[in-house]
Formats: sequence, structure tokens, C-alpha cells
Amino acid sequence: MKFGSRPLTHALGHVLAHSVAVAGGRLRKGRVLDSDDIAALRAAGLTAVTVASLEATDRGEDEAADALADALLVGQEGLSRSTAFTGRVNLIADHAGVAMLDVEALHRVNAIDPMITVATVPPHHQLRAGDMVATIKIISYAVPEENLNKAIQAARGAIGIATPKHRAATLIITEISGGASDKGRDAIEGRLNALGVELAAVPKVPHEKEALAKAVQAAETSLVLILTGSATSDIDDVASSAVVDAGGEIIRFGMPVDPGNLLFLGAVGKQSVIGLPGCARSPALNGADWVLSRVICGVNVSSADIAGMGVGGLLKEIPTRPQPRMARR
Repeated sequence: MKFGSRPLTHALGHVLAHSVAVAGGRLRKGRVLDSDDIAALRAAGLTAVTVASLEATDRGEDEAADALADALLVGQEGLSRSTAFTGRVNLIADHAGVAMLDVEALHRVNAIDPMITVATVPPHHQLRAGDMVATIKIISYAVPEENLNKAIQAARGAIGIATPKHRAATLIITEISGGASDKGRDAIEGRLNALGVELAAVPKVPHEKEALAKAVQAAETSLVLILTGSATSDIDDVASSAVVDAGGEIIRFGMPVDPGNLLFLGAVGKQSVIGLPGCARSPALNGADWVLSRVICGVNVSSADIAGMGVGGLLKEIPTRPQPRMARR
């Protein structure tokens, strides 16, 4: 593509680079100039205009954006795309879920040509139906076909969405004298409902290992959440020990996300079990959201995955936090 000023006598069929005021309105940038446009520009007193001149080996911005968007969605479901306009295509979530990104592939796409760009939400970002997942933007009016083909090859199937696999959850609340009881139930139910999960049962039991283990065993849903009246501060504490006594295992205790440190992740047979930190009583974003959304959508979460959440894991402080991070001296 060549970019620069051309006399009107040589501008026909080229792309207008900047909007120009003419009688009766404006000629918008990005339009391919026809004979009527040339006449309007001449009537406006212009003798030359800045244009982008495409070569035979170039692909126009909309054509390029369309082709790259199609490549990104190869083999994927649950995403829709807009029609290309001014070199831009948006990818939109059809359903609630979490974003599944091939990060290395996307890095390769964005390294091929500065004029070929893909911007996305973070990996595993929780989505609602209608949320934008990515935008493809061809910055210039055209890009070399060779570079576009390289980007298309690298981009194939790189953006997807994982949708909810769990449809119902049990929230077990342990009670202590003077504890929070079911405070926070609404916030937790709201998190579940945002992903299409029904809160099917909310049993309350004493904050004792035996009682909690029986409640876990009695849960009939594929997802079990535990909210304790007293913080679970060690892997051998009541809640995590109760999961083991119920015949389960603890996959990870604790996470490098604040707020959210005291989360634990476990399993009893095919049931997923999440021990919620106290901050889950607030609707504000916390570490439990990152684990809960992935588990609900069937994305495997390992101990190593949780360990890797620390970078970027310093989240906004919750106003009701009893011990703010910024201690007074």
C-alpha cells in the first residue's frame, strides 16, 4: 500500500485517507473514490487529496478483518462476530462462560504486522451473554496479503468460550455462636445465577467436622460450596478436614490472591468442592470468583493454576474487611 497526496486526476479508485468537507456534506475517510467524488472534491476547490493506494498484493481493511475473525473462530462455538466496518470486527459471547484463549497463538498473530491487531479480555475472564471477548482491528487501509495469510494461519481457533457444565450447587453454611450465619448468601447466589447455576440447597450445620462431613456426603449436586462461620486457617482445620472425612481430597489449600487467600479447592468423587473465603460474602471481586467461574465451566483448575494467580492477584480492597491491608503505624 502506498500512502500520500495525489492530484485529483490520479485519485480515482483510491481510498480517501482523511474526511473532506464538500458541498452537501462530507466525504468520509476510507471510501473508494468514484467519479462523483472526484467532481465533488474539484468543486470544493481541491486539486489534490491524500489517499491510500492498494497494490495487487494488498488486502483491504474490511476484507482482512473478516478473514482474520473467521480464522480465530475456526472450530469454536458460542461466539458471534460483527460485520467488518472500518477494519474492525468484534467477537461477542453468545452465552455466559469464561474466555478460553490460546495466548501464545495470539502473541504470534500480533507480532506479524503492526497493522494487524487482536485485542482480547484476559484469559479465563468471566463473560455474560453479549459481552465483547475480542476486537480485531486492521489499523491501516490495507495490509500485505502475505502477512495476512501468516496471521490467519497462526490465529486458527485461538479464541473460544467455555460454557457452564454445572447446573446446580449446594451451599453448606457452618454456624458458630455469634457468627455471620447466612450473611452473604445473596452474593454467592448472584455469582451462581450469573453463570446459569441454581442454588439448589442451603443446609446449615454446626461448625464441627463430623456434622460438615455428613452434609457434604448428603449433597446431591455436582458442585458443593462451603461457607464457614469461622475462617478456615489451615488445611487440617474443620472445613478441609471434613471434605477428606467425607471421602474426598483437597487439591489446593490457600491462594495467592487478596482478597481470597483462604479458599480451598477439593473433590469428593465427581463432585467439585470449593471452600469459600469469608470475602465471598461480599459481591466485590475476589479470588473465589476466579476459581468458581472456571470450575462451573468445566475448566480444569490445578494447584499450579491457583499458584499462578498471584501475579495480578492483588485485587481491590473490600470496604467491610475487618483488617484492611494498609495497617496503621
